Amino acid sequence: MADNEQKALQLVAEAERKLSSSKGFFGALFGSSSKVEEAVECYQRAANMFKMAKVASASLESSLLKYSAKEYFFRAALCHLCVDSLNAQHAIERYQEQYPAFQDAREYKLVKTLIEHLEDQNLEGYTEAVKEYDSISRLDQWYTTVLLRIKKQINDNPDLR
Repeated sequence: MADNEQKALQLVAEAERKLSSSKGFFGALFGSSSKVEEAVECYQRAANMFKMAKVASASLESSLLKYSAKEYFFRAALCHLCVDSLNAQHAIERYQEQYPAFQDAREYKLVKTLIEHLEDQNLEGYTEAVKEYDSISRLDQWYTTVLLRIKKQINDNPDLR
């Protein structure tokens, strides 16, 4: 999971760049608050990647905690999906290698489906997949917030093909 730690360090560096660019004269004149908000998001994503890397690895080593690894991998995959779909695809491939049972989990299948819908810019399909998952396993506030943030990417990043 050193890869997650490296990405988290990159997010921290990106957040620091955003904060330093907001401190200049022009940053003060032209909306430095948005740069601060972006930096906060980078820090949050980095923190999630750090936590998920450590917790999931420890869970796999403990026979008592092995069953909770699925949730940690699911959360980490959603954090990766906040960044981009390719990042998430690589992450779930690694998780599947580390914990083969993850491939059979509903969470894994949901992430795969969400990646497809994001790549196709299919807002309705994305929404339907989340609703279907939520009808069986209720999504808490954290999941809802992250899934809405990911969904927003469909509208914010139009398909340039």
